[in-house]
Amino acid sequence: MISSVIIILLLTLTFMWFGTRTTYVPLYSNLTIQETGEIKEVLDSRGVPSEIADNGTTILVPHNHVNDLKVSLAAEGVPNSGRIDYGTFRDSMGFGTTDNEFSLLERAAIQTSLEDLFRSIDGINAAHVMITLPEESIWLSDQGQEATAAITLNLQTGYRLDQEQIRALYHLASRSVPNLPVENIVIMDQMSRYMELFDDQAEVNTTFSMYEQQRNIQRDIEKDIQRQVQQMLGTLMGPDKVLVTVSTDLDFTQENRQEQLVTPVNEENMSGIAVSVERITETYTGEDVPEGGIPGTGETDIPGYPGAGVTGSGDYERMEERINNDVNRIQREIVESPYKIRDIGIQVMVEPPDPENPASLPAERLDDIQQILGQIVRTSIDQEYTANWEQQDINERIFVSQSQFLGKVELEIPEEAGTPLWYYIVGGLVVLIILLLFLLIRKGRRTVEETIEEETIEQEEIQDLTMMEEKDSEEKVRRKQLEKLAKEKPDEFSKLVRTWLSED
Repeated sequence: MISSVIIILLLTLTFMWFGTRTTYVPLYSNLTIQETGEIKEVLDSRGVPSEIADNGTTILVPHNHVNDLKVSLAAEGVPNSGRIDYGTFRDSMGFGTTDNEFSLLERAAIQTSLEDLFRSIDGINAAHVMITLPEESIWLSDQGQEATAAITLNLQTGYRLDQEQIRALYHLASRSVPNLPVENIVIMDQMSRYMELFDDQAEVNTTFSMYEQQRNIQRDIEKDIQRQVQQMLGTLMGPDKVLVTVSTDLDFTQENRQEQLVTPVNEENMSGIAVSVERITETYTGEDVPEGGIPGTGETDIPGYPGAGVTGSGDYERMEERINNDVNRIQREIVESPYKIRDIGIQVMVEPPDPENPASLPAERLDDIQQILGQIVRTSIDQEYTANWEQQDINERIFVSQSQFLGKVELEIPEEAGTPLWYYIVGGLVVLIILLLFLLIRKGRRTVEETIEEETIEQEEIQDLTMMEEKDSEEKVRRKQLEKLAKEKPDEFSKLVRTWLSED
């Protein structure tokens, strides 16, 4: 009962504490010290409880007053820390404003707008921007004047801008201010650390990744050739008798080529397909040649002008043939391989079967190795580079040497030992346990048999005693019957006794 009363009291106090507790939520955040002080003064004058957090950049109020306070403070223009923005032109511009005042207000409005832009980015608590605009000159000049900007950022604790974010800040400031190139912008954080813009970072990363890619391709090719040669010669000479190294020279020039080829359809007679054929044949036979004859055929005739009339027999024949042939037009877009092997070198060291006797390795075996490596070199290098090579050029790229491997690590092969001693110990224990189990089982069987025999003997004795008791009980019954017969019928009892006596 006491525990129940205590629990009820604790629950009641807990609910009362949570019910009367005031929950504070942010009214404004990411404020300057001046703005926070102005809002705090207004809230205190109204009697609204408030708290300040985040080093004076956030002001907290009870959650049930947030919406009303935001609307009322906005209607009163709070916070109003004297910042100049584009609303200042609407409120304070008049006919008496001079050019210097206008330029000053314009520059302050641009600075305020940039500060608001930077503060809206994650990780930036506050920003201060100082812009220097070029003065207009009355003199004409081919070289335009440029603006400059100095920006200080107040970053969140532990937050660090990466290169992409820094590049975005530089371009945001450059595009917001007229005649402000990226080179004229300086950005640093609250710790006076300069945020440098690396325009060529992407190019550097691309170049580095391309180098790594080409280097990996070269290593893969060399390892592949080395593994194949090592495996093949290791099978021939022994895995620990051959040492292979491979070096390659690759051409990573990638070519994109477009070819437009025209070839005949029939390459035997170099002819194409007749698309259209036009044949004109004119023949004339007669006594008189038509007036004019063939225009312009005489030595003194004017070309194309009818000649003089001629009499006599003659023949006239004209044949004209026009054939339009079509050919094969082939257009190819060829992308060459990203790499080619233009040179290769293979160095092989072979240890003779008897390291101390170089003559144990015959010269024919070295010639075979030389020919095998020659085939590998010939098939590995691109045919563009081996077109004019001779056998001597291939042999120059192969080096085969025989010598004893003095630096080879020889592994000691352990001698075949007999059966360990603990095998016999374990085997003896197993046999001993089996014998003990056998003896226990056998002893148990004997005990059971003896128990069964004892039980059998006891049962027999019990049966004998039972039979004796049964016999005694029958005699007792007969005696009682005789006594009863003697008392009730003495005559018959006497006759019975006589009968027994006569029988005896």
